[in-house]
Amino acid sequence: MPSSVAVRLVARAVGTRKFGVPQGPFCSRSLLQSPFRLSSSAPIPAPTPAPAHSDITTTPIPEITDIYPHLNTHESIYQFSLEQPEEFWGRLGRARLEWQREFQTVTDHDYHNSIFRWFPDGQLNVSVNCVDRHARLHPNRVALLWEKDEPGQQERVTYRQLQEDVCRMANVLRASGVGRGDRVAIYLPVSPLAVAAMLACARIGAVHSVVFAGFSADALASRIQDAGAETVITADQAVRGGKVIQLKQVVDAAVAKCPSVRQVFVGQRTGAQINMGNRDIPLDKVLSTASTECEPAVQGAEDLLFLLYTSGSTGSPKGVAHTSAGYLLYAATTHKHVFDYRDGDVFGCVADIGWITGHSYVVYGPLANGATTVLFESTPTYPDPGRYWETVSRLGITHFYCAPTALRLLLRYEDSWVLRHDRSSLRILGSVGEPLNHEAWHWFNDLVGEKRCDLVDTWWQTETGGIMLSPRPSAPGAPILPGMPMRAMFGVRPVLRGVDGSEMKGRSVDGALCVGSVWPGIARTVFGDHKRYVDTYFAPFPGHYFSGDGAHRDADGHYQITGRMDDVINVTGHRLGTAEVEDAMTEHEDVAEVAVVGFPHEVKGEGVYAFMVLKNGVDASTEQITDQLRKLVRSKIAGYAVPEVFLVCPGLPKTRSGKIMRRILRNIAAGKHEELGDTSTLADPSVVQAIVNAHAAHSAK
Repeated sequence: MPSSVAVRLVARAVGTRKFGVPQGPFCSRSLLQSPFRLSSSAPIPAPTPAPAHSDITTTPIPEITDIYPHLNTHESIYQFSLEQPEEFWGRLGRARLEWQREFQTVTDHDYHNSIFRWFPDGQLNVSVNCVDRHARLHPNRVALLWEKDEPGQQERVTYRQLQEDVCRMANVLRASGVGRGDRVAIYLPVSPLAVAAMLACARIGAVHSVVFAGFSADALASRIQDAGAETVITADQAVRGGKVIQLKQVVDAAVAKCPSVRQVFVGQRTGAQINMGNRDIPLDKVLSTASTECEPAVQGAEDLLFLLYTSGSTGSPKGVAHTSAGYLLYAATTHKHVFDYRDGDVFGCVADIGWITGHSYVVYGPLANGATTVLFESTPTYPDPGRYWETVSRLGITHFYCAPTALRLLLRYEDSWVLRHDRSSLRILGSVGEPLNHEAWHWFNDLVGEKRCDLVDTWWQTETGGIMLSPRPSAPGAPILPGMPMRAMFGVRPVLRGVDGSEMKGRSVDGALCVGSVWPGIARTVFGDHKRYVDTYFAPFPGHYFSGDGAHRDADGHYQITGRMDDVINVTGHRLGTAEVEDAMTEHEDVAEVAVVGFPHEVKGEGVYAFMVLKNGVDASTEQITDQLRKLVRSKIAGYAVPEVFLVCPGLPKTRSGKIMRRILRNIAAGKHEELGDTSTLADPSVVQAIVNAHAAHSAK
């Protein structure tokens, strides 16, 4: 039950309940009981105008250009970052991070064993870089803008308050026996408490493993077990899209399978009555008496910062391991240069903190740069399809970074849901997670951004730590092409490899997308299984990082992602990227979303099977739409690319991060309904049976 102080806070801050969903903060005095958090007047400085030297590159990099004035074009700076990476990243590391002991060595790599070290003799604390140094300079600047599930219930946390929150949490963890190198599982909704928990681990040298607060008990348990976590931080419930999620119940079921867990800290989001066992500790109670000062641990630059588990289409989840200094520098640098971040901007990345996008561009990148970052707890359509744009208007968001899945979902609705809200504060739009099809790109760029915002369609992965390909940074005014990440980030050398392993040089070529350089943000290993790390990322093309994605380099040298290499279909000897077919089909005005897979074909080897979701209110018949799609794919690609099967579905099987589980679709298309595997981690497991039924009905025709 909430403490009496917390009850008074909820009554004062929230008042009434809307839409039948209980409202209220995590009822911790340390984290959310502050006049600043209940006020909308905490200062956010006015955005900084475009800086000087913008005639060289879209975002100035004076640490390099002031020392090397001959680097007077973006291309020359980029080439310098490839040819002299130690000088490039060394200067940025010294200028942009605060060190406990400054490094003397920039890199110490063992390429033969795929062991990479950045700034190995340096020491720094990540929480100091993300909080303390900004609290010293700008204590009243808003660090976190918590956009809660209900519109208009936002709360603000200043850098001074965040510093106090982090210190309280760090002291609680330290007092409970959590020490350097210990793994802490965090199963929380997007909230200031979650951010404080992550940074508190960093402050005392513990390693956090954030698990998306929507995964099943089995999925959570497998991650706790693999990490060997003894401590779990969770909450009574979560609230998302008007629905209550029973977090503590899930944790109880997971912990029952994890004998290593000795303590579970339980915060309060709704104040609901929950079962508390012998291992459970009421977090608000212990935080209320914790000190707001905590000496930061002295951390090596290569000490582990976090684990993040990727749920691949096959095999057990991989605990991708990121270390401290290199990851933080890369997250901060990409945040600044890809998005042209300036002081006073309100950075709105709507990703969950349970995914790498949330780590790098909700928490670490923005906070390292002293930004105001938005924590978005809700969904794109709650309480209506205008939620994103109402939030942009109300909070004055300057940057909006989201997934193509959300954009394609919103495409189903009338443009009026966008147009009724003021979006004049927007300066930069961004997309992340998968290739952005042309229709969604134009809708986002033309309608949402009014053709005046740069739209950065970014490509990167959990393993890369930060953005690798993006239209920006670039030469000022350089074109941005629809649906393409286009250009390499500083320090990143893209390489395309053919099926025989040879490098595909020149222009207008396709191949496996690899990286022929080592950048600071690269994951260092798979936790507990370095061999798997090597076998997955470096063994396929020795000397190069293999992304698993395919790409096309066009006549101008720009990059286009063609999809996962295991999503390539071989039709009558032609290699066909599924993303290419999907992009063509989604140009149809009645199609909201498509997933294309290959299936066994007795003549062609493989046929093309298209699962498609139609927009609401479609007047044309399925037969008419299918005929039009055949013509569209034929005209856009070729006759061999036309799908054998077009199946209309109510939805697609997706993880809670929005990734389409193509393994499930491939098995359905092949008639292997008994081999669908575990579907419990899907956002909506019921959609699988609906697709199976639709497939069976189609096959019976």
